[in-house]
Amino acid sequence: MRVLITNNTLAVRAGSELYVRDLATALLDRGITPIAYSTQLGDVAEELRRATVPVIDDLDALATPPDLIHGQHHLETMTALLRFPGVPAIYFCHGWLPWEEMPPRFPRILRYIAVDHTCRDRLVYEHAIPEDRLRVLLNFVDLERFKPRGALPARPARALVFSNSASEQTYMQAAREACQQAGIALDVIGLNAGNVCAHPEAVLGRYDLVFAKARSALEALAVGAAVVLCDAAGVGEMVAMNNLDRLRPLNFGIRALREAVSTEALAREIARYDANDAAEVSRRIRATAGRDAVIDELVSLYQEVLAESAGQPNDAIAEYRAASAYLRAQAPRLKERDGLWIAYQAIQKERDRLQTERDMIQAERQALRAELAASNEQVGIQHQQLSAMQAELERMRNTLGWRLLNRYGPVKHRFVLPAYHRLKKLLKAE
Repeated sequence: MRVLITNNTLAVRAGSELYVRDLATALLDRGITPIAYSTQLGDVAEELRRATVPVIDDLDALATPPDLIHGQHHLETMTALLRFPGVPAIYFCHGWLPWEEMPPRFPRILRYIAVDHTCRDRLVYEHAIPEDRLRVLLNFVDLERFKPRGALPARPARALVFSNSASEQTYMQAAREACQQAGIALDVIGLNAGNVCAHPEAVLGRYDLVFAKARSALEALAVGAAVVLCDAAGVGEMVAMNNLDRLRPLNFGIRALREAVSTEALAREIARYDANDAAEVSRRIRATAGRDAVIDELVSLYQEVLAESAGQPNDAIAEYRAASAYLRAQAPRLKERDGLWIAYQAIQKERDRLQTERDMIQAERQALRAELAASNEQVGIQHQQLSAMQAELERMRNTLGWRLLNRYGPVKHRFVLPAYHRLKKLLKAE
């Protein structure tokens, strides 16, 4: 079986990109041929190639059509469907908010899969996907990669913010203050923090407490850390045995982040730390969220779709209409992007003008500073000269001749005039 897996990008290490990596390598182990497709390639694409998974950014590179399209993100999915007529597809939805996760409607998409109940609701209640065509396959974790750590300490000593959206502009300050109050050292891993980690499985075991959501939270739980659900969207609960059955179907994601980020909210959840409870949560996750069971179910679904497709003729008219409807649905956003591009160019032009004006002001300021420095230097010289004159005057005032002149000036008595001239000579001699 040849399975074409599409994705918006295969560049940065993020949720759907890593899902493609884990899915493709697992399919390869089962004797299935995965091909990964995206128009943006990068680190994840290279990792897939190292695992001997073919990666392409041009569908014309395929000499043989796939048997099935595993679609993720609608632009890439529709590109593949239109490039390979007759090939059936499934469509995965990984997110509640992103535009890229919007499900396309097309006759050859025979199943829609949501990774949690939140995404399921998006498919059913915002895009009218029939429930009999919909499955929920909860996110998984590679248990061979994320191995369990040793026992947690009674009190947490080290914490980690594990998210690509973590930065000083989002919630790092609140996390740092909450950890400082509890006497916990804090580190951060993530794209926006400038600290991307290619192998989080090698570092998660060093931390007692992890702030994360979704896939990152699942990986931290599998390792055995206590996890507080948190991201730029908000703060959730400390994952515990009494809320695990509710939070797991939500993928520890956006629907579980119900409170605005604050130091107080994070401090409250940190206070719920319980090493024994966290260990029990980790055991449950490792027993129920492993990759193999989900991949087995997914392969069974592939086979189900292929069998269903084999008995159905292709309706070219229906596909043309679906493609037309898809393009019409994207037109407003594409036109909006054009408007945003025009606005962006205007902002760039204004920025360039302001930068030129700023450079002129800076040059003028530097010239004024140089002029002021020269003036200050001249004043300093004059001050030194005045000080020297004052010192000389003081020295003269302390001489005998000056005191005599001051007492017996030439205008007072004619008979002291000769003595006055002699004293002048003496002063010069001094």
